[in-house]
Parts: sequence; C-alpha cells; structure tokens
Amino acid sequence: MQPDEVWGTRWRSCANPIAHRFMETACEKQSLVCLAADLRTIDELVNLVNEVGPYIAALKTHVDIVEDFSTENWLKLVEAAAENSLLLFEDRKFADIGGISQKQMAGVYDIRSWSDIVTAHRISGPDIIDGIAAGWADVQRIGGVLLLAQMSSQGNLLTSEYTEETIATGKASPHVLGYIGNGSSPIEVSALRELVGDGQMIWTPGVNIDSNAAIMGQRYGNPHDSIIAGADVIIVGSGIYRVKDRKSAAKAYADASWNALLERER
Repeated sequence: MQPDEVWGTRWRSCANPIAHRFMETACEKQSLVCLAADLRTIDELVNLVNEVGPYIAALKTHVDIVEDFSTENWLKLVEAAAENSLLLFEDRKFADIGGISQKQMAGVYDIRSWSDIVTAHRISGPDIIDGIAAGWADVQRIGGVLLLAQMSSQGNLLTSEYTEETIATGKASPHVLGYIGNGSSPIEVSALRELVGDGQMIWTPGVNIDSNAAIMGQRYGNPHDSIIAGADVIIVGSGIYRVKDRKSAAKAYADASWNALLERER
C-alpha cells in the first residue's frame, strides 16, 4: 500500500519532510513503532537494533546515558540504524534559549550530524526551535523537532494552557514535525489531536501491551488505543528490550500499531 492510501489526510497535510520519511518507512515495515533504546553501551544498542530492526520504524536514543560513548563508536549505531532504514531520534529535550540550543546541537555529541529528530520543551521561548534548526543547517542537514505538549509521568507540570501555547508555537514553525503526547491516556491524545489538526504528527510514549509494567511514576496505555485516539507513532522501550523474546515483542507492537492505523483510516 502507498503512504497516501494508508495515511490519508495526515500524508497530504504534513509538510515536514521528516514526517513523510517516517510515514514511508512505516508503510514499508507495517509498523508505527519507535524503539526507545535506553541502554548503556553501544554494543547493546547495535545488537538490539539488528535484532528488532525489521519491526520498528525509528530509534529513540539518550546519547548522554551511553557509558562508552566516542564519536567512532557512535558511528556503529548510526550505521546500524541506516542499514535497518530507521530514523534516528535523540530525545534530548532541549529547554534553553535558541543560541545555546544551537551550540548544544554541536558539542561533544554532535547531535546535529546524526539525528533526524529531537525533542524540545517550549518553556524557554519559541526561539529554541530556530536554534535547533540552525544547528542542523550548520552541517547542511534538515531535521524535525517534536515539542513536548503532554507527558505521561505522574505529577508533570504541563497544564492545558501550556499545551495550547506549545501547539501555537509549533504550528508557526516549519521545523516542528509534531508533538509528544500522553500515550497512557487516549482521552488526552484525542484532545491533543483536536488542537493539532491534521497538519502535524503526534508521537506517544507511555504505551505498553502490559499495562501493569509501570515503575517510577510512569503510566502505560494500550498501543491500539493510542493510535485510534489520534497518535501516529508509539514509542516503546522496556516492552521490547526487557523481555526475553525481543523480536516477537517488537513484532507484536508493530502489528498492534499498524492494524490500529488501518482501522482508524478506513
């Protein structure tokens, strides 16, 4: 099936090229899964990517938790992601002014040179988006920003007013791919979709087939429910990498998300 047939209005309305790249990859793999690979060594990350790569469409990293980071070692992961046709998503959650964010896109990790997507908070002001985009431009690359509009953790301070301001900022910028929504609550995802409209994506952490797996203040919702409510991507971590049969788990999430998309777009 072609992306425009599967995604419908979302494909036609999303202008950001990274959004289209994800939707094309999702159709090729029949998966809306972004793997949250919160592992500590590069070999662990590479092995995981090569194991479940056919069933995921993007890879989310936290480069600053990797204990054996070096530019040379990190390239192994970048190459593994490319071989498995994955978008690379660094969950940096930038939160500073634009000028500092541009410098942070460089720095020791040189995020600008390998990430296709990054996350950012709106709290410091709208120029944070321009700073991040300038970081990519410094190395002649284009990426997409996901603004945190909602969070799934208990006690977070992202009020409805903050969410609305975040979306207003995002809609005004061509660099914003979409928003992070609360996958643990289909009601909140549905409300977010009403505010966002069809022109941008919603990526949702806080999903797990096993809703009882939550720890450390996390809450989980069902991946099918999140997609039906209006999310476009489910971000899954421990539900894949902490289970015994990681390949089967990744396929289960891929099937659940893909089938939910087909159901939603009928």
